[in-house]
Amino acid sequence: MAGHMVTPTDSDILTLTQWFSPAYPVGGFAYSHGLEWAIESSDVTDAQQTRAWIADVLQYGSGRNDGIFLMAAYKAKDKKELLEVDAKARAFCASSERLSETLLLGTAFCSVTANVWEINMPKLTYPVAVGYAAHCQNLPSGLTCQMFLQSFMANLVACATRLIPLGQTEGQHLIRELTPLCAEVAQQAQESDLDALGSTAFFCDVASMKHERQYSRIFRT
Repeated sequence: MAGHMVTPTDSDILTLTQWFSPAYPVGGFAYSHGLEWAIESSDVTDAQQTRAWIADVLQYGSGRNDGIFLMAAYKAKDKKELLEVDAKARAFCASSERLSETLLLGTAFCSVTANVWEINMPKLTYPVAVGYAAHCQNLPSGLTCQMFLQSFMANLVACATRLIPLGQTEGQHLIRELTPLCAEVAQQAQESDLDALGSTAFFCDVASMKHERQYSRIFRT
């Protein structure tokens, strides 16, 4: 099994780049993770507040938990343990939209990845699906988790770029500034197990709940 000490090959890097590219048909661009409501309610209005919001999600909310779920799926000894991890990932979703988001992204990822890489994949939540697929392809777990979290972060920045709006250059500054945090959270996830799950990003969860009844919106969550 490829672990975090394994040096990734060019093929590993290119495979992960493909998986987390906007061109990979999982539809991540359709989800704001509750950020749309936070912007609508004027709780996030500029680049500084966007950075703080996304950093909180990564460090203290679903970003951190998803990294732990990804690593647990990667390390799962058999299909039974994998499905137990997936069940817990579903249970940790704080809102119906958050559950819908991870299921729809996961279903799309499983479908295309099973087809292209010929992996037998059940329908899984998104981080669990990524962890399982990375294990099946013997990809480095640490790099997989880092790139998964960076993709999640960059998608939220793209949402803010459209909604606030932020300039394209300002958005790229945010991605650059938040990328080291993705690596830090991924490293923590590698060193953790499911007992470390938890969230104190309560307002982000509330935003996801509020978004369910938001009158005018362009994102699914």
